[in-house]
Amino acid sequence: MFTRLHYCQYLVSGVRNYTITNYAEHDARFSHDTVNRFLKADKLTARLVWEHVKGSIVMSPNGYIVFDDSVLDKNHSHHIDLVHRQYSGNVHGLIKGIGMINCVYVNPDTGEYWIIDYRIYAPENDNKSKLDHVRDMLISLVARGEVTFDRVLMDSWYGAKELLLLIERLGKSYFVPLKSNRQVDDSGGTLKYCRVDSLIWSSQDLAHGKLIKIKGFPKEHKVKLFRVVVSENRTDYVITNDVAQNSTNVIQDVCAMRWKVEQFHRELKQETGVEKCQCRKGRIQRNHIACAVLVWIRLTELARKSGTSIYQIKKNMLSDYLRRELRSPSVRFAVT
Repeated sequence: MFTRLHYCQYLVSGVRNYTITNYAEHDARFSHDTVNRFLKADKLTARLVWEHVKGSIVMSPNGYIVFDDSVLDKNHSHHIDLVHRQYSGNVHGLIKGIGMINCVYVNPDTGEYWIIDYRIYAPENDNKSKLDHVRDMLISLVARGEVTFDRVLMDSWYGAKELLLLIERLGKSYFVPLKSNRQVDDSGGTLKYCRVDSLIWSSQDLAHGKLIKIKGFPKEHKVKLFRVVVSENRTDYVITNDVAQNSTNVIQDVCAMRWKVEQFHRELKQETGVEKCQCRKGRIQRNHIACAVLVWIRLTELARKSGTSIYQIKKNMLSDYLRRELRSPSVRFAVT
């Protein structure tokens, strides 16, 4: 009987081509229809992620939760469920794809990270925005009480008032860059609101941050703002409700942890075939994504145990194949 284990093994062993047709061509035990029926009938959920990582995750009292979304590229596909035209940071423009909102745990003491939850962006099915999905994951995370964390990191897209105030009510600290046109006030109410990128910064402010009020927030609600130079062409304006924080260097280190989720996105897309399913049905796409995430978890676990990377693990599989072919070619260049 075909099971989830068979399909996940296919994703572990596969290279480039991760279609059901390719599977059936390489495993005589199961037909294309058998695999298709399984993926159409099974219902894998994000809860499986926690079940697979809870035994290996190493937590810290200073742990970070990082939320970010990624678009699974389906730009050359037609009539696939769950596909929407969305902004992709990789191409800096709109593409057709499936939106995936991810929740990643980062241990700042070791630099290790684990995906612990995710959601599929499908407003036509659940009428939920990406902000709604982040809120749901955050509330569930705190309610279950299984994860130790103190800080929440997000992109500027998620810096909405309702979400930030929710994080405060849950007793957590957030570190979020503001969009450059966000209206703020650093004058204590004596001047009009202005764009955050038009504020004047003293040397004291640059080193230690400044208190501001964001337009639309409660009257006496203040946050700490830091100007963080990322590169010659980019400056982030990072806010936190931890108003006792007074070091821009510390804020820069904290924000660097947010890039762990980008590493996760890159590894997931390059080594698990998460974008490669060509089936049209939304349920099959969801199950394929779930299996790809489980494969990432397994590969990462193996990489940690062996002191290597998931890239090296996959490369070694191909290296073993090449060694066998060089010793005893299945297709010879010349007759000897």
